[in-house]
Amino acid sequence: MRAHFGPVNRVLFAPTLLWLGQGTLALHVVCGLGLLAAVAAMARFHPRWALGVCAVCFLSLAAAAQVFASYQSDGMLMAAGFLALFLNDRAPSWWSVFSFRWLWFSIYFGSGIAKLLSGDPAWRHLTALDQYYQNLPLPNLLGWYAQNYLPHFAEAAIAGSILGLELGVCWLCFFPRRWRIACFWITTPFQLAIIATANYGFLNWLVLGLGLALLDDRHLGWIAAKLRLRGRPQADAGGAAGGWAAAAGSLALAAWVLITGANLAQRLWPPFPAPDTVTELLTPLRIVDPFGLFATMTPHRYEVEFQGSNDGTHWQAYGCKYKPQAPDRAPLGDLFLFAPYQPRFDWNLWFASLAPWQENTWVEQVELRLLEGTPVVTRLFAANPFAAKPPRAVRAVLWQYWFTTPAEKRSTGAWWRRQNLGLFAPEIALTPAGAAVVRMPGG
Repeated sequence: MRAHFGPVNRVLFAPTLLWLGQGTLALHVVCGLGLLAAVAAMARFHPRWALGVCAVCFLSLAAAAQVFASYQSDGMLMAAGFLALFLNDRAPSWWSVFSFRWLWFSIYFGSGIAKLLSGDPAWRHLTALDQYYQNLPLPNLLGWYAQNYLPHFAEAAIAGSILGLELGVCWLCFFPRRWRIACFWITTPFQLAIIATANYGFLNWLVLGLGLALLDDRHLGWIAAKLRLRGRPQADAGGAAGGWAAAAGSLALAAWVLITGANLAQRLWPPFPAPDTVTELLTPLRIVDPFGLFATMTPHRYEVEFQGSNDGTHWQAYGCKYKPQAPDRAPLGDLFLFAPYQPRFDWNLWFASLAPWQENTWVEQVELRLLEGTPVVTRLFAANPFAAKPPRAVRAVLWQYWFTTPAEKRSTGAWWRRQNLGLFAPEIALTPAGAAVVRMPGG
């Protein structure tokens, strides 16, 4: 990109501080700066500036990470960070509060219409949760129990309730105070249930936080009193701050709501006139991303496993840190053990398994780095069977996984059963001429 674009166009296309320097040290500096800014924001030390630094650092990482930061949750976080820049936490303006409510609504309603427009029969027949706990990116322990012990009528009722929440209940966020409070308490248990039975990194925690915009200080004070918490929130008696800065902020927020609202309307009715040019210009900033969670449900669970060999006959697997691998290892996406941390390497391997390897050429790059024994890549794995010396051949194998039944679990002790489906990506080996493909998938 540096060779094809000038300095300005590079930044417009990929807005990242990493144009100033690349490599592991640069990544650590950006992450460290973001962490320091987050601590400052939590301590209320120049919070707007601190949040601005957080947003710039996260955008820098997302722009550089490309496929590893292409998730909807990244766009949600960037949009929330953008809105936070205009928030006066002591005297928030009407537009600040409304913008957070709008973001919360667009996540819910956008996901609802995505399900309708996808035409996925799993939602039409209310079977979306039949294999959901098993097939999500990072299953957890409670997910195994939910899939094995929840009766179908309960799963169908939950699927129907999700559609009702996303297409109907979420509209209550625009109603008077009591309706908004009811909306919060109806939707929040569903987010908590998702957190308990799955692991989506920070996504559900972010949606929970945005939901607080549905409440006011009086209700938050009531919650604090019930929980016997000190320092309950109180509204600033002075009202919202005025001045040209506040007016400019409100104008920017109103423009953001109009742009994202028009884009949402266009998804429902394509002839609706949306500002496509403005949206295209703002897209690199990740603040106008469309949302549509679980538009289609994944019907099967596949996993990519990297293996190495010195003779091309006996293969040893590189151990993964979080995703399913050994059948007797319990699902590791457990509850609050590492959420909202998102292990993006393991996460992306799950997405890669759902498409041909040609659409995920980074998998082949991982094979090459394992063949070289590159430390920054081998550290992504829980175990490196070739720590002393890199292997002479590396391959990526595709497995299909299923949760075991309670009877299978009692008899074998395994949480999973799996089947080898063969080669996923090209097998690469060292030859006298260097690294070369020695076998292709299906060959």
